Amino acid sequence: MIAVTSDFLAVVLDVVEPAVAEAERNPPRLGADGEIEFDPAYHRAGRAVWASGIVGAPAREQAALFYALAHAGEGGHACPVVCTVGLVRALRTRASDELRERFLPALLETDYDRAQRGAQFLTERHGGSDVGANRVEAVPDRDAWRLYGEKWFCSVADADQFVVTARPRGAAEGTRGIGCFLVPREGGGFRIRRLKDKLGTRALATGEIDFEGAAAYPLGPLEDGFKTAISVLNTSRWLNSVGSTGLMKRAFLEASSFARERSAFGGPIGRFPLVRENLAVMKSEEAAAYASTMHLTELVARIDEGSASDEDVVWHRLLVNGNKFVTSLAATQLVRRGIETLGGNGTIEDFSPLPRLYRDAIVFESWEGTHNVLCAQALRDLERFDAVELVVQRAGASDELAARLRRSVAEPEFGALHFRRQLAELVRSLQVTLLRHSDAASAGLVERRHLMTGWNPEADADYANLIDRVLAGPQPQVTTCN
Repeated sequence: MIAVTSDFLAVVLDVVEPAVAEAERNPPRLGADGEIEFDPAYHRAGRAVWASGIVGAPAREQAALFYALAHAGEGGHACPVVCTVGLVRALRTRASDELRERFLPALLETDYDRAQRGAQFLTERHGGSDVGANRVEAVPDRDAWRLYGEKWFCSVADADQFVVTARPRGAAEGTRGIGCFLVPREGGGFRIRRLKDKLGTRALATGEIDFEGAAAYPLGPLEDGFKTAISVLNTSRWLNSVGSTGLMKRAFLEASSFARERSAFGGPIGRFPLVRENLAVMKSEEAAAYASTMHLTELVARIDEGSASDEDVVWHRLLVNGNKFVTSLAATQLVRRGIETLGGNGTIEDFSPLPRLYRDAIVFESWEGTHNVLCAQALRDLERFDAVELVVQRAGASDELAARLRRSVAEPEFGALHFRRQLAELVRSLQVTLLRHSDAASAGLVERRHLMTGWNPEADADYANLIDRVLAGPQPQVTTCN
C-alpha cells in the first residue's frame, strides 16, 4: 500500500468534496474579456489536488492517488490531472530536448497557483472520433507552426498548454497526414467561442475554440503525429478506468452505509434480500473493475520502467481500450444501483454525491473515444498483432471465446457486428481470473452474471449464500495489484 494515499483520501473527502459541491453550484463562465471565471471553491479544490504530487508521481502511485480523487467524481480537476499527465508523458517520450526543457518543468509544479495545466484538443465538429477527418490546418512560420481552424470539444479550456492535432499544409489525407502539436496559451492566437453546458463534469470548463494563428510546436516528428496523439489518449483511457473505479467505490460506500442506517418495516433495509442482492452486485462490480484496472496499471508501470516484454506492450495496447469500455459502462450502471438503494433520497442533490457521480459517469463513457470506436480499435489491433492467442492466454478466456475472436479477425463483417460483445467477455474473463486469487465470491458472481450463458439465479441453489459471501468478503483497498 502507498502510505500517502490514505491521507489523500481524507483530503478528498474533507476538502475536495465540499469544495466541488460548492463549485458545481456556480459553474465556470466566460467573461466579457474572453477569460474563464471560476468560483473560488474550484481553486480551493485544485490546491488540495495538486499538492498531492499526482501529476509527477510514478504510475502505481499515480493510479492510487487518482482512485482516491475519483471518490469525489470528476470534480473539475480529475480531467485536468489526466490531460496534464498525458502531456507530461508525451514531452518525456516524444518531444525534442528543447521543447521538453521549455515546457515540462511548469507542468510538474505541485503549487497549484504556480503550476501549468495541460489539455488535449482533438475533436472537431464534423469528425467527432474520426481524427483522420480533422481540418485544423498547421502552416509553417519562421520559428513555429501556426494553427487555423476550429476544435469543437475542448475540456480544460483554461489550460496553459494544449495538445492539438492539426494537418500540416499539403499533408496527406486521413490519419497519415495528422500532426501533433503543443500550443502554449501565453502565445495567444485563439478564441474561446463559448463554454459547453454539459450533463456532467459541470465544474470543468469545456469549450469550443477557434485557432487564429496560434503558435504551435511539433510533439515529435510530424509524420508520427497520430501515434503521438494515440499515446496521449491511451494515458487518458488508462486513468479514465482508474477514475471510473474510484467513482464506483464511492457509490458502493454511500449505498451500503445508507442500507445499514436506514430503517423501514421494522429494521435496517440492508437486511432485505433484494437490497442485499443489489449491494452484492455493486461490490463485485467495483472489485472486478479494480482488479482489471490495477492489472493495466502494472503494465503501464512496466512500460515506463523499461521492463515490459513485447507481449506486455501488445496486451497493454488491447487492454487499455477494452478496459476503458467495460469499466466506464459498469460505473454508470453501478451508480444507478446506488441511487436505487437510496430511493427518492438518491435523487436529491444535497443528500449524497450520487446524482453528481451519475452525471460524471455518463461523461466518462464518452471521453477518449466512444465505446464503438474503442472496440473497433481493439479489433484492428487484434488482427495487426496476430494477438488472439496472447489475449486469450492473458485473460484466462474460454476456448469458445477464442474461436469467436478468431472468426472476428478472419471475417471482417462478422467482427464489425459482434466483436464488441467479445471484447466485453474478454475483459470480464480477465477480471474473474484476477479476482479468484483475492475475492473468490466476487469472482463467482461476476462470472455467473457475465460469462455463464443461460445462467438463472432461480435455479442456482447457492445464489443466496453467494450474495452473503460477497458482502462478507474483503474490501478493496487503495493500492495496486501486480
